[in-house]
Order: sequence, then C-alpha cells, then structure tokens
Amino acid sequence: MAKPNYQFEKRQRDLAKKSRQEEKRRQKLAAKAGAGDVPADIDEAPSADDAGVSLPPSNGGTEPGST
Repeated sequence: MAKPNYQFEKRQRDLAKKSRQEEKRRQKLAAKAGAGDVPADIDEAPSADDAGVSLPPSNGGTEPGST
C-alpha cells in the first residue's frame, strides 16, 4: 500500500487558501473602487469646462489641421 504524501496535500491546501484570499482581496478592491467613484465625483471642485472658461489647447497652441 502506498504512503500518503502529506507534504503534497498540505501544499495543495495552502495554494488553494492563498488563491481564495487573493480572490477575496481583488473583490474588496473592486468594491472599494466602484464605491469610491460616486463620492469622488460629488466632492470634486468644478473644472474649467463646468464654469464656461475655455482653456488654450494643450499642444502648444496649434490646431491639428492648421499650418
């Protein structure tokens, strides 16, 4: 009769436990990121676009089609 390989079984249990913990961590981060989006939009100061102020182009003042 073959002997049970306890080290292999323990290693498999540990790997399964680690993967479950990692999945749980990812879910918590996703939930935190999803819940964090709503309050961040509410607390933000209005941007220049919201105030009706036009900003100069960010590409050095030249339009893409002009020469």
